[in-house]
Amino acid sequence: MSTDVAMLRYSDDEQGPGSTTTNRWANGNGTVKSEDVEMSDDDDDVPLSQSTRNGATSSPPPRNLKRKKPVYAESSSSDDDTPLASSPAKPVKVNGNSKLKRETSGTSDSEVAPKAKKAANGRSKPPPRKKVKEESSDDDQPLASSPAKPPRKRKAKVESDAEDDADSDDAPSKKKAAPKPRQRKKVKDEEDTKPDMKPKKAAAKGKAKAEDTKSPKKGKTKKKEEEEEEEVFKWWEQTDANGDGSVKWSTLEHNGVIFPPPYESLPKGVKMKYNGKSVDLPPEAEEVAGFYAALLESDHAKDKTFNSNFFGDWQTVMKKYPPRDGTKIASFENCDFRPIFEHLEAEKAKKKAMTSDEKKAAKKAKDELEAKYTTCLLDGRKEKVGNFRVEPPGLFRGRGDHPKKGALKFRVRPEDITLNIGKEAPTPVPNMPGKWKAITHDNTVTWLANWTENINGNHKYVFLAAGSSLKGQSDMQKFEKARELKNHVDRIRQNYQSDLKSKVMADRQRATAMYFIDKLALRAGNEKNDDEADTVGCCSLRCEHVTLEAPDFVVFDFLGKDSIRYYNRVQVEAQVFKNIRIFKDNKEDDDNLFDRVTTTSLNKHLNNEMKGLTAKVFRTFNASITFQRLLDDEDLKGASLQEKLNAYNNANRKVAILCNHQRSAPKTHDQSMEKMRYKVRAFKYERMKLRHALFKAEPKFKKNAKYKADESDLDDDFIAEHEDNLKNKEIEKAEKKFDNENKKLEEDGKKPQKDSILKDRIAAIKDDFKALAKERGTGKANMKREKPTEKLEESIGKLTEKIKAFKLQMVDRDAGKEVALGTSKINYLDPRITAAWCQIHDVPIEKMFSKTLITKFPWAMEVDPDWKF
Repeated sequence: MSTDVAMLRYSDDEQGPGSTTTNRWANGNGTVKSEDVEMSDDDDDVPLSQSTRNGATSSPPPRNLKRKKPVYAESSSSDDDTPLASSPAKPVKVNGNSKLKRETSGTSDSEVAPKAKKAANGRSKPPPRKKVKEESSDDDQPLASSPAKPPRKRKAKVESDAEDDADSDDAPSKKKAAPKPRQRKKVKDEEDTKPDMKPKKAAAKGKAKAEDTKSPKKGKTKKKEEEEEEEVFKWWEQTDANGDGSVKWSTLEHNGVIFPPPYESLPKGVKMKYNGKSVDLPPEAEEVAGFYAALLESDHAKDKTFNSNFFGDWQTVMKKYPPRDGTKIASFENCDFRPIFEHLEAEKAKKKAMTSDEKKAAKKAKDELEAKYTTCLLDGRKEKVGNFRVEPPGLFRGRGDHPKKGALKFRVRPEDITLNIGKEAPTPVPNMPGKWKAITHDNTVTWLANWTENINGNHKYVFLAAGSSLKGQSDMQKFEKARELKNHVDRIRQNYQSDLKSKVMADRQRATAMYFIDKLALRAGNEKNDDEADTVGCCSLRCEHVTLEAPDFVVFDFLGKDSIRYYNRVQVEAQVFKNIRIFKDNKEDDDNLFDRVTTTSLNKHLNNEMKGLTAKVFRTFNASITFQRLLDDEDLKGASLQEKLNAYNNANRKVAILCNHQRSAPKTHDQSMEKMRYKVRAFKYERMKLRHALFKAEPKFKKNAKYKADESDLDDDFIAEHEDNLKNKEIEKAEKKFDNENKKLEEDGKKPQKDSILKDRIAAIKDDFKALAKERGTGKANMKREKPTEKLEESIGKLTEKIKAFKLQMVDRDAGKEVALGTSKINYLDPRITAAWCQIHDVPIEKMFSKTLITKFPWAMEVDPDWKF
């Protein structure tokens, strides 16, 4: 089997009898079909991406809560069917979890992660590290893995300052040879010692654009670009580009975090009501009431769990800060938050109504206040800080059916926050009264500050910005680790295929779990507490989540990360089908399917297969290699730019479906599509007028097949409506222009124009559109400025291409309405795939990556066009 192809295969021609497969892989031959997953309107047969509306998942296929004895096509009793350590009649419950004693495995069920190593050099224990659960962790968390295998064919002559950094005492120690950066031109010693950090743009920009960038810039623009170039640090050209040493920095200085402003009480006349009477709340209780009032007309306020949690926490606050008028608030239903809601809406309207000058002034004041928090000094160079703002208090919204949604998020104070700075750095002063919880000097971690939020007890961290050297090293290391898996994946697959028939139950369960993680890109999953959302991954699947359908189909139906429903009916190998049947035997619906496998034990086994390998690396590997193959399969020779964009987004969409990156269709999607359809018809109206002008000038063109077809979807009603809209827009433009002209005259000390001038202009516009109305149905058109036939033909051709491209854009937007393309692009797809593809197909990188992503992945922008994952 080839090591550079994904195992997944979307297949329509290998379905079992009577099956409707939505996300299906077949015989594991290592190929991926370019056709997308078949989508139908039947929510029982399609992934959530095709059945979700505005965050509410569709009803799953009806399932019996009582287990029935399934009927299977075969009942083999061979040795391959049952491992020696088979399931007992009933699992033993330990601490509320299903545990089964091993009979022959020789290993303990309670495999735990190795204890953390003590801090070196006698350092005091650093603040608690973030415990990341596979199911609840952010997708973009760096992998704590060994040094990634460096990319091949990357030789470079390092700039003088890069060599100095690499040899300095603060350079991290490395056991493996450092990767060599890509060959670059020598930089003269007499040049500025700071390396030029402006990323090389993709070849798509062409020579003309390159020449433009060389041309001298004037004024502030040139100065600003020079400052940006000086600030950026090309860490990937260093000898230690992967940054795998234990020491992350030698000196670190920053200004801490910025806290939100204190609460300002509502005006005296704005008060909530209880039983129809106004209530005088103290500021502490009034602030919490305002949190709910702001969401009064949202879906949250209609949620029973949200309302119950809010009211419970609000009552706790009111016990300490009761209403000053003695009102006893005992019933949520009798509370009226409408007065506060209306006040908040009025304040929003005021902000929207601000003039552009007022908005600029407000933004300038905010930027000046935050300026010192936006950057830090890391090893003497300035780097941007990411999330330097402390989240304000509010109500926890959660995702999906989270049991704590509506709970009160407390205001974070300096006493809650631990800062991490260099030993010689001055301690920053918080922008609100209070003292920091602690100050630490741990140069083996990359966070600048941390605290623990009160809702779920999660650790919150402040890191450097996405485009910083430390973040970039982490991202590059993650994708290099996934690329390294290519060299081991065949052996790993052979090993777990062999273990599918193991006589040891734990090994057989682990192999089956690995099979699903590899084939279906499932997350590993962790056990959840009662106060957490009931989301699961592969290792935490329960028997109720997996259904067997003879002869060899497995149906998955569970809530994955962020409570997104995962529904998938897949055909599996016969041995896998047998294993699932064995694992479910003599178990209840709420028992764990893989009761002898944990995420910890699975990742420990994977690390033995390849150093640094985890279940998430498999997910990144399968996403990137599938994406690379889908792009390579597309023949884009002679394709237009929009056709290339559609091909790219289609490949991205398939990977997003594979990884279950779903979203609810935007509430404004239908409205946006209607606007786009109107715009297409507006283009056709313009083309029709040009055709009629061409026919009037040269009647012979009527016989030309190129211009013969009528604009069939332009009826008289649309034409009348469109021309009326155009007239109103022209009048509005004329009025704005008249006002601006008068303002300028007043500034110059001159008299403003008379209103009669505006009236004359509007009258002329109306006359023009009266003439257009007379042209309807005549097949003739008069141009304001006469054009030669060659120009008319050229304009018609351009409009035809524009219509074609816009229709493709509509198809692309509608196809992606329920798929989150950004998640895979940010976290799972190696950005070098996109950068190389853009150069090959002459596509500007800005068409694929937002400015944020270009800043996040500067190391990927300089990749060679022939680079492959």
